[in-house]
Amino acid sequence: MSQYKSLFKQTAIYGLATVLPRMFSFLLIPIHIAYLRGSGEYGQVSIIFSYLIFFNVILSYGMETSFFRFYTDDNNKKSVVNTSMLSIFWTSLIFLAAGLVFRNTLAEWADKNVEYITYTIWILVLDALVIIPFAKLRVNQRPIRYAIIKVGSVALYFVLNIFFLKFLPDAAAAAPDSFLATLYIENYGVGYIFLANIIVSVFTLVVLLPDYFKVEWKFDTELWKRMMRYGLPVMIAGIAFAINEGFDRLLLDYLGVPESVVGAYSGCYKLAVFMVLFATAFRLGVEPFFFSHAKNENAPQTYAMITKYFIILGSVILLVVIVFADILKLFMIPDPGYWEAMKVVPLIILGNFFLGIYHNLSVWYKLSDKTKIGAYISVVGAIITLALNFALIPIWSYMGSAVATIAAYGSMMLISYFLGNKYYPIPYDMKKIGGYLGLSIGLSLAYFYIFRENYYIGVTAILLYAGYVYVNEKETLMRIIGRK
Repeated sequence: MSQYKSLFKQTAIYGLATVLPRMFSFLLIPIHIAYLRGSGEYGQVSIIFSYLIFFNVILSYGMETSFFRFYTDDNNKKSVVNTSMLSIFWTSLIFLAAGLVFRNTLAEWADKNVEYITYTIWILVLDALVIIPFAKLRVNQRPIRYAIIKVGSVALYFVLNIFFLKFLPDAAAAAPDSFLATLYIENYGVGYIFLANIIVSVFTLVVLLPDYFKVEWKFDTELWKRMMRYGLPVMIAGIAFAINEGFDRLLLDYLGVPESVVGAYSGCYKLAVFMVLFATAFRLGVEPFFFSHAKNENAPQTYAMITKYFIILGSVILLVVIVFADILKLFMIPDPGYWEAMKVVPLIILGNFFLGIYHNLSVWYKLSDKTKIGAYISVVGAIITLALNFALIPIWSYMGSAVATIAAYGSMMLISYFLGNKYYPIPYDMKKIGGYLGLSIGLSLAYFYIFRENYYIGVTAILLYAGYVYVNEKETLMRIIGRK
């Protein structure tokens, strides 16, 4: 049980590093809504950040996952570090040069302000340069330093947003002849958000810069080829994930849905962040764990146990967030103009839960070096996303995007499970897992669409589910926490 305690401890720290930044983001939502000019500008920010998701995958090209794979399995760890960092460094510089040369063309193609495109290029490059330094912290089990840097960066982002969007315009209005007034640009809210992002990205790179000073400029070409063969399918999978994650907003924009409606959809999408936080924190902790325990004789049993408890915890989050969604919206989305899109919340949360389960199931193709199959699964998900968005957005608007999300992630989850049984069998307790999933999903959907805002029924549903879990898992839970 000590390995589970170690995993849960690291996951808790990574969770803190994920939750605290998101908490700052929550606090920024009402500020963005108040100081941006309506949901249209908020929609612009959401659309551009969707491009960021896509190009972040391109610039990392699977190198992070390759780094984990070869660092834990290669005798020459220094060569793995040098090769991966130099690879990211040079490709980032090439992208920066090409992006700046063609920024006007890119802005015209995206129908966005060229200045915003320039900011986006710099953000992408700066973020790419810290991929391997952060991966080193994770693989060397230094979650506290990882957490401090992540939380510090986002705290700075929060402060800069407050400064640019609230303090600076107030100071300029109070003292038009002051130095601060010369820094203020009227109606520049979206630009200030991206400027704050750039400053934070520079700060993060500076903190992690010592890793680059330690790099020996020795590039192992043969190792790099092996890493690329492993990583490129991961990149393809990542591109497919980017399509699933962010292309709904891009397609809503492309298919003529007003930016104000995209903004409302993006605002309500934020309620899924609790599931995203949990799944991300769990993945950050569990991915190095899976690789480091791959050669253990009881590894499949360990993976099965971890996945079961991920599903239990995720099911609790699903039910609790859906029960209290109408309370959470008062704090996270204070403008009632955004609430028209609340009906997508259960589908988006459930879709992201399916994605989290998929990430846990995907251990089989990473450990068996069958990342190509993982890429194929992701491509299937992307095709479903694109096809359903194109088919349903003209009929159901953003509700079509929500349906596409749950269909894509649900399909990927099921395909990965069935293929995993063939190539890398893991003894999942499907009877219990099916019971936990079915009960949580059934209670969640019944509450939201039938008994919404009847909190007596909602709390009863939560207690019913908690009791069901306790009855089934009492002995194991006691062993894990060391009480039996």
